[in-house]
Amino acid sequence: MATPNATAIKFGHPTSLIREYRHWLVLARPQQVTLGSLVLVCSDAAHAFSQISVRAFEELAQVTADLDAALTRCFKPDKLNYLMLMMVDPDVHFHVLPRYESAREFAWRAHADRFWPKPIDLTQPVEADAALGDAVRDALRAAWRKD
Repeated sequence: MATPNATAIKFGHPTSLIREYRHWLVLARPQQVTLGSLVLVCSDAAHAFSQISVRAFEELAQVTADLDAALTRCFKPDKLNYLMLMMVDPDVHFHVLPRYESAREFAWRAHADRFWPKPIDLTQPVEADAALGDAVRDALRAAWRKD
């Protein structure tokens, strides 16, 4: 299975882990920029997308299909944005950000996408709500495709 690297650990592994694949870790983003925000981290020793293994590229198709299905079951996003920035955290990873035209109810409150329909600004402060991150993690674990 995938070995956590520094990026995975920074984003809360193992606590934030939703699903582990051979080459990828799916984590609930500790700061939920939008409801259901994830970090998809490659466990290959690569600092450029072009450096990941062929097997990691192949597996990425299943991983993205699984996370799309789980996010749809849980939160019904209008769009999914994948951001691969790697400016601060050099390991290959994506921020997976569900986008919502209208607010979604989850964990006893409404969650609005304050950036819709513009790009998300990850430099804007986001309130870290550990309970929300845990609830997102648990909901997505339950909704994930079973092998």
